[in-house]
Amino acid sequence: MQTKRGTPISLEALATPQVSAARPPFAHLDTQVLDHLDFLSRNRSGKQALVLHLGLLSPQNRREQIQRVAYLAFKETVRTLDGQAYQMSTGDILWTGKVPSPAALEPSIARMRLLFAEDPLIQSDAGQATSRFATWYLLESQFNDLLGAVKRIAVAAEDQRRQQEARAQTEGRSGARQPMDPTTLAKLEALLARTDLSNLMRRQAIVSVTSGLAPTPLIRELTISINDLQTSVVPDIDLFGDQWLFQRLTQTLDRRMLAALARAEDGTLAQQVSLNLNVSTILSPEFLAYDQTVKNQDRSSVVIEMQKIDIFADPGAFLFARDFLKERGYKVALDGLTFMVLPFVDREKLGLDLLKVQFSPEMLVDKPGQGIERMKEYVERCGRARMILYRVEDEAALTLGKSLGISLFQGHYLDKLIGRR
Repeated sequence: MQTKRGTPISLEALATPQVSAARPPFAHLDTQVLDHLDFLSRNRSGKQALVLHLGLLSPQNRREQIQRVAYLAFKETVRTLDGQAYQMSTGDILWTGKVPSPAALEPSIARMRLLFAEDPLIQSDAGQATSRFATWYLLESQFNDLLGAVKRIAVAAEDQRRQQEARAQTEGRSGARQPMDPTTLAKLEALLARTDLSNLMRRQAIVSVTSGLAPTPLIRELTISINDLQTSVVPDIDLFGDQWLFQRLTQTLDRRMLAALARAEDGTLAQQVSLNLNVSTILSPEFLAYDQTVKNQDRSSVVIEMQKIDIFADPGAFLFARDFLKERGYKVALDGLTFMVLPFVDREKLGLDLLKVQFSPEMLVDKPGQGIERMKEYVERCGRARMILYRVEDEAALTLGKSLGISLFQGHYLDKLIGRR
């Protein structure tokens, strides 16, 4: 791991307001972090520090929900070590403590790399002697370097705050959608409880494509279109603005969809269907009520998809939900994967029936050590009939998937193929 050299500064400088700033740039640092750094300034013998630079990740991975999940997952992996972990307002994680060597933290760092494996920051680290993602400090000799890094993080937090305020002012003047707040969410949930959502439900086929045979729909994934919900119900509100509130909204929609399916009279439950659900929804009374409406012989035709992030957010709940679903007879799939993370995902060990892997144009580039042959190995390990390649939007994506040995596909291009029949 890389050790960064910074300009030595005193601890007092961290808490000293800058004359030119509207507020102290370190106001964004948790008081606990400042207190802990003050303690370390007097007690650094034999101690080390690790900074994970989550604040340098791409915007989609800097969302509050994602970074909070990463922090909780990291804390879980280091709980047996002699140290303490903190998360700063930029998402960056600080760990300090005593370990025999940096190798003791490698499993924890590897888990974070897995969570963000497709991020450009992680990909740029591959094969490099130093890491931009993880920085290691020996506090006896590099304490001032750590302080310098923390100062830069605090300045970045202040910059982010100002940019957000500027964007909010611009959006306010331009009449852009307003962010969702708890009051708006409560009103929306009350409205959804009285609304027939059947016109917002969408079905997309998962299609079997094998040589010499016409594309055959096997499973139909059922979802509620949030984009259509926003357009038709709350056009002035940005449903995606706050990740925690959006997560709550998806749980509400999950449960409303389950209620609609429980009342379905069109034979939907007797067909091969796939439902993408939050773990909390699977463990909810609404799912139990839905489960009671599904005949024993029909459960094997229902696939429940869970997201990769659920494993990191609460591994215990994920495993409990998986075991419950398997015992009831459902098939279980893990959604949201990319070929970058497949080396770390063992379908059989995780007790899963299917893996859903997102197509990306980068897969068409045959890079040494990461190209077609390596992807074929991942498909073989998973099982050719156990992997679904989704977001297949053109013939090139389908052709690549078939060349890898994949036979299950999902995407608009497949919708067109089966629509012609």
